[in-house]
Amino acid sequence: MAPRPGSTLPDLTPLKIDERARASTGGRKWLRWFWAALGAVLLVFALVLAMQRKPPMIEVAVARTAAGGDSRVALLNASGYVTPRRRATVAAKITARVTTMYADEGMRVKRDQVLALLDDSDARVRLRSAMADRDATSAALADLEVNLANAERELRRTESLKTGGVSSQQALDLARTTADSYRAKIALAKEQTLAADARIRVAQQDLDNCTVRSPFDGIVVSKDAQVGEMVSPVSAGGGFTRTGIATVVDMDSNEIEVDVNESYIARVLPGQPVTATLDAYPDWKIPCKVRTVIPTADRQKATVKVRISFDKLDSRILPDMGVKVAFLSDAPAQPQSPGAQVLIPKSAVRDEGGQAAVFVYKDGRVERRAIRVGGAQGEDQVVLAGVSDGDQVVVGGAEGLKDGSKVGIKK
Repeated sequence: MAPRPGSTLPDLTPLKIDERARASTGGRKWLRWFWAALGAVLLVFALVLAMQRKPPMIEVAVARTAAGGDSRVALLNASGYVTPRRRATVAAKITARVTTMYADEGMRVKRDQVLALLDDSDARVRLRSAMADRDATSAALADLEVNLANAERELRRTESLKTGGVSSQQALDLARTTADSYRAKIALAKEQTLAADARIRVAQQDLDNCTVRSPFDGIVVSKDAQVGEMVSPVSAGGGFTRTGIATVVDMDSNEIEVDVNESYIARVLPGQPVTATLDAYPDWKIPCKVRTVIPTADRQKATVKVRISFDKLDSRILPDMGVKVAFLSDAPAQPQSPGAQVLIPKSAVRDEGGQAAVFVYKDGRVERRAIRVGGAQGEDQVVLAGVSDGDQVVVGGAEGLKDGSKVGIKK
């Protein structure tokens, strides 16, 4: 770039920007920003309108009668416990020390499954001793049979010599005695072999008794011995000896056992319908029926024992749980009035300034209803008035709802 005349500095005049070009470029830039902002505003406005048109989504639950739906009359109430018909405290048949323990609480076992192993060293020694006696007797039997064969040949030879007048009667009698003696010894050896086989079977049984097995399919509910402890079928050794290995319960045999006052036992019949309520699940009505009435009374308590079977077993039903039962009649009760108590989830109840209320869904809209509540039953709330059986109450998504709001139900 050449310097300006009269100056040593370069001439920057050619680098000057034209004012018309600058104005044209700046105008186009601001125009683009304007249209982008306008498009963003229109997009937000469209989203707001779309959200306003879409109804809020809610979750609903159906109100049900607090009586559980059974329309039969309760003739008698009683309380008792869940008891299995098949429960076994598995014990060892011998006195021995526990070397291996397989059973543990909560473990499901099959029939003849091994629960524990006992010290079998003594049983194995006795078994080997019995087998050695049997082998020794068998070996002696073979030797006696060889000697008997030789004695019989000697007897035949002596008889021939006696017929020829060469041998005496005494030699013939001695040969016969020798042969008969070997026959007797062989018979004795055979009996001793049978006795040895019997001792082997006894020793094998003692060895098998060192393996404790489950008597039936079930669940281990109690582990009664540990590795290293002595176990015995009798209470020998005081508190240092266990009498049981584990307790196994057949859960499929669970039933209810209750004591009924003998004054009311006439109201109980085999096959009679029963409703049971476990103390652990007070809101769960379990259908049952009377299995049998034990034909004897307890003179001390003036009661008769009744056993009740479940119509359908459940894994929540455990042995020794407390239970209350209601013996029902076959005749239905009177229909419930529209104001009967109902149960709804606690999450459906709203506190509005001390007044309990719920939103009831009907035909795509919600209706606000004031209710009168009673006590609670687990996760449910008893409603005395304001809601009827079968109403759909809102349990989720009630934020911002008003009476008459249009809503949708979550699938």
